[in-house]
Amino acid sequence: MIGERLQELRKDHGLSQREFGEKLNLSPHTISSYERNCSEPNDEIKIKIAKIFDISLDYLLGLTDQCCSYRHDEDVIVLSDMTEEERKEAKLFCEYLKYRRK
Repeated sequence: MIGERLQELRKDHGLSQREFGEKLNLSPHTISSYERNCSEPNDEIKIKIAKIFDISLDYLLGLTDQCCSYRHDEDVIVLSDMTEEERKEAKLFCEYLKYRRK
């Protein structure tokens, strides 16, 4: 499950395996191995991944399908009471705001 999520996150953020590996100080081969579920990142790497993509470890591990921030503070918006369409719109708007900030 981690492999599929990892590949999805990497592609959604427009990163190649090489670019993502550089962020983690890992080789593209290691990233490929993770994505094919041939090996699994250790806990330290999982935490780094959560921080890079601003996701919860529950989402990365497949314990939930709701992608939310790893930070649990008052600035985090809870999407569980929204419809699927509203969640998609909220995600797109957040991505737009991040893009605009750059």
